[in-house]
Amino acid sequence: MGKPIIPRYIQIHNQIKSRVEAGEWRAQERLPAERELADEFDVSRMTLRQAIQTLVDEGLLERKIGSGTYVAEQKVSERVLGITSFTELMASTGRVAKTKTVSYKITSPSASEMMHLKLFENDEVLVMERLRMGDDEPILLERTTLPVKLIEDFSKNELTESLYATLEGANIVPGRATQTISAGLANERLSELLQIKRGDAILTVRQVSFAENTELPFEYVRSYYVGERFEFTLTR
Repeated sequence: MGKPIIPRYIQIHNQIKSRVEAGEWRAQERLPAERELADEFDVSRMTLRQAIQTLVDEGLLERKIGSGTYVAEQKVSERVLGITSFTELMASTGRVAKTKTVSYKITSPSASEMMHLKLFENDEVLVMERLRMGDDEPILLERTTLPVKLIEDFSKNELTESLYATLEGANIVPGRATQTISAGLANERLSELLQIKRGDAILTVRQVSFAENTELPFEYVRSYYVGERFEFTLTR
């Protein structure tokens, strides 16, 4: 099998991320205009926006309406131990968990995905987006990245309907997780999927989950919670 082709937007994502980390653009510094960057990378503005949005989702960049795209400030993060499935979480509140798969694709990993999941460029990942609901009310949009080598024996239905139960069947038992939680505003796509207004408050959670009793990261998740429908309780 030949080396998988890395999508153009991921290549751009990786280059911009490297340039930010090298100090070419510093915290709160505005990036060049989309048209200028699209010309520099010789791609359409749509492809450029896809790369930028991925970096925004990861917390490296932030958009300021009417002003442009900036390098985000380094945020204080809180580490949360343990993993609870969404189904269990909804059950504890007396609600029925429902899931709708929004997208499902196998692709090359981005630089961030390689870093968090300890992968190489020639590895492949499954990226799936699921809308998680309590009863029929959207609670969050969840974008999960998994190494293909860990889940290649499972069907789409098994992975989208009950991911943790499926993984446990392969002796991948969820253990600890590291989470970074930050506040943000809903963009047009999130507002449509979560049934809220554009600009409404959302909580963005980036999580790396590890298998029990190991240092093996098995998933990288970016979740977007409706601010008025969810809260986190941290115990010190």
